[in-house]
Amino acid sequence: MYHSTTSLVKLFLIKMKKYNLIYILLICIGCNSQNNNNSETNQQRSKYKINKSDIEWRKELNSLQYYVLRQAGTERAFTGKYDKNFSEGVYVCAACQSPLYESGYKYDSKSGWPSFDRGITENIEYDVDYKLGYARSELKCSSCGGHLGHLFNDGPKSTTGKRHCINSAALIFISKK
Repeated sequence: MYHSTTSLVKLFLIKMKKYNLIYILLICIGCNSQNNNNSETNQQRSKYKINKSDIEWRKELNSLQYYVLRQAGTERAFTGKYDKNFSEGVYVCAACQSPLYESGYKYDSKSGWPSFDRGITENIEYDVDYKLGYARSELKCSSCGGHLGHLFNDGPKSTTGKRHCINSAALIFISKK
């Protein structure tokens, strides 16, 4: 059965009237969820002690630090300057200088990233990351929200059994000397 363009438009408009309420509701729900997402993002930003705009972070961090800390990126394995560093000192957040890891908790996981069996608890936030399609435990700086790396359950059994797998770009090492 063939319809003229005019009759198809009329048919469409009749159906639209019938489903108009549904469309309006869907649009309202969509707008509401977008507003909720924006307010959640603002709430997340405001929960950190240190809040800066994207422009400020870009000015303060080099491109790799920005990619890791602000975009939750990962540096390539075995390229970070702290993977083989075993000097005494403390590792601080490269974005806000909050102390994150003591050198005494660092070990060689042979993963290609600095690894610690624990961190300075009050300065580390645990979150969930689904970027690879499944849940992973993400580690963030609790002062600025910067992405540090991920938590795995394959650390030293003699201590915590945990491995804080951290990007060198997210850290600055301060020697004890």
